[in-house]
Amino acid sequence: MCSGIRYFPVTGDTEIQSRSDVLSGFTEAPEYRNGAGCSPATIHVAMTIDLEYLRGSIAAVHSVLRHASCPESVFFHFIAAEFDPASPRDLTRLVRSTFPSLTFKMYIFREDTVINLISSSIRIALENPLNYARNYLGDILDTHVNRVIYLDSDIIVVDDIQKLWNTTLQNNRVIGAPEYCHTNFTHYFTDRFWSDPLMSRVFGSRTPCYFNTGVMVMDMQKWRTGSYRKKIENWMEVQRRKRIYELGSLPPFLLVFAGDIEPIHHRWNQHGLGGDNVKGSCRKLHAGPVSLLHWSGKGKPWVRLDDGRPCPLDRLWEPYDLFRRHHHRQQSAVGSLGVDGYGREFKFDWMDWYEGILVM
Repeated sequence: MCSGIRYFPVTGDTEIQSRSDVLSGFTEAPEYRNGAGCSPATIHVAMTIDLEYLRGSIAAVHSVLRHASCPESVFFHFIAAEFDPASPRDLTRLVRSTFPSLTFKMYIFREDTVINLISSSIRIALENPLNYARNYLGDILDTHVNRVIYLDSDIIVVDDIQKLWNTTLQNNRVIGAPEYCHTNFTHYFTDRFWSDPLMSRVFGSRTPCYFNTGVMVMDMQKWRTGSYRKKIENWMEVQRRKRIYELGSLPPFLLVFAGDIEPIHHRWNQHGLGGDNVKGSCRKLHAGPVSLLHWSGKGKPWVRLDDGRPCPLDRLWEPYDLFRRHHHRQQSAVGSLGVDGYGREFKFDWMDWYEGILVM
């Protein structure tokens, strides 16, 4: 299903040999070191990486390292598409040159693993085979990886990732994620699904709630032994025959897990900041504390910033962008987002700052 390219920290300068302006357009991130009291335990984080979302992936990694109490303890598992315009080897060189101290592994995902199971979606971007790589983490990741945090590429973390890693999955649950029981769950499936007496009873005694698959804590040992990859594939095969949903890779997860996940605090997925799947309009933060911001939806912050039409919340993403074209502007933004003119860090209230930029 995949092969891997492993890199551990190296010393010396790394020069990226690439014809792509994007691949050669990133500046090196600051070096982040462990604080006092870090244990030797490893925090495993899995993400997909490709040319289209590269700016987002690099910013997401940067945000995790910047706010981690033990950044050297974080191991990244990157999953790259086999036939992406940016080859897995080029992406490996890019990550190594941007984060010289990072420990990571690049996996090559074979798109033919899932291509015949994908049905058309409400937005063509949702049909990208790489969106389905999370279904195959049990096969892709090394067998010694028994637990992983899965993150989408359009997020930034503004809290210590250790806190999310410490989530306890109770009652033999396989995954943990923030869930949203106020959302109308019926909207995620077609009338054909709900009118079918067999399919509509799939949830049994469960009370299903919507959750977003862009942020999940996953027990990979239980995932493998429970054959959850196959359970998800079975629903994808039903979808090909009967058209029971419209939203790409999310509904099969809901069918298998909704109502039986470990609920994580909403602060760990302030999702929907990319607007809906059609217009991608600007959104506000949900009420409450923030540990992770997620630009799910059509609008992506790097695209809107480049177009000169950013939403107010896109400014929260910008300081983590390491693309050189915006580096000078980023440095100024970082200075106002937690580092004063003398390099001293200070804390701030995200909601107060957000309300401030709305009136700027």
